[in-house]
Amino acid sequence: MKVLIVDDDRLVAQSLKTILEAEEDMEISGTMSDGADAVRQYGQLAPDVLLMDIRMKGMSGLDAAAQILELYSSARILFLTTFSDDEYIARALAIGARGYILKQDYESIAPSLRAVYAGQRVFGDEIITKLPLSKGSGTISSFGLTERETELLSAVAEGLSNKEISDKLCLGEGTVRNYVSALLEKLSLRDRTQLAVFYYKHK
Repeated sequence: MKVLIVDDDRLVAQSLKTILEAEEDMEISGTMSDGADAVRQYGQLAPDVLLMDIRMKGMSGLDAAAQILELYSSARILFLTTFSDDEYIARALAIGARGYILKQDYESIAPSLRAVYAGQRVFGDEIITKLPLSKGSGTISSFGLTERETELLSAVAEGLSNKEISDKLCLGEGTVRNYVSALLEKLSLRDRTQLAVFYYKHK
């Protein structure tokens, strides 16, 4: 797995590089200190996962992620930051980031990178409590979803496309679209990102 590290604190970037290079399945494709550099060089370096800070001098991680995802829609971006501000979390989700974890939880960095590489979404425990969606308390089972609807919800939360869900659950793509629409209506949610947030808050 190739990982690109972007953090304007060079000491942090170098520390992350050292930590991750010790993992047998990880290769560091580069370290950068500015979001604009990440945008310019992302296509050439083609990392499997982009590990990026949010607050940086020059272009922020959020702005860089938005531009990269506009150019490369399949980019896997994991934000690693010291800030758990609700505004940052909401925008990271809206952009399409695959995860958001705090630097303080350094032991989770490598597992989180593997999860994002595998197509899953990852949020640190502290982040989940701040996800910008309020649908009451209780687990998913308390919302009256069928077993199939719960399977669909889980697949959407993993970031799978309709075709990938179709293949995974042996359903037609049209059926998957209908299920997703039904879930949005049943839970009074707006889009797939909110479905993912709902899943992680109530699983």
